[in-house]
Amino acid sequence: MPDNDVDRAWNLMESVRFCMLSTWNGQELRSRPMGAFIRRNENAIWFFTDRRAYKDDEIRSYPRVNVAFADPDRQAYVAVSGSAQVSDDRAKIRELWSIPTRFWWDGPEDPNIRLIKITPHTAEFWDGPGNLAGSLKVAFGLLTGTHPDAGEKKKVAM
Repeated sequence: MPDNDVDRAWNLMESVRFCMLSTWNGQELRSRPMGAFIRRNENAIWFFTDRRAYKDDEIRSYPRVNVAFADPDRQAYVAVSGSAQVSDDRAKIRELWSIPTRFWWDGPEDPNIRLIKITPHTAEFWDGPGNLAGSLKVAFGLLTGTHPDAGEKKKVAM
């Protein structure tokens, strides 16, 4: 059933969409919140970035990255390890352009816009029972002295 687990990882990423992108600058890890454009059919996670941002230089020097998606309300989490590259592909920028990107740039032709493309290598997900169900399971476990089912945790090759 590995394909089902891979689909589940993609589904969780698509449902959360906002994540923390972690890069390495040669001395320390740096994480920042990003809005993800999930493209399962391309085996890619895309982000808009600005060419003046430090993360672009970090990715060029150290292309291995981690992307962490979290929805605590649903207890759904996905961590993706992969390789990143910075792109100036204007056609792809226009394709991904959306209302939220207008907050940062005037239009898709802004010369400062770049894309970061993440090619996932592995994903690790935890798909919990949700807060209400999870709380009930914890309470039941405390009352009965048993360990609750915390949901499914899997590591998959992408």
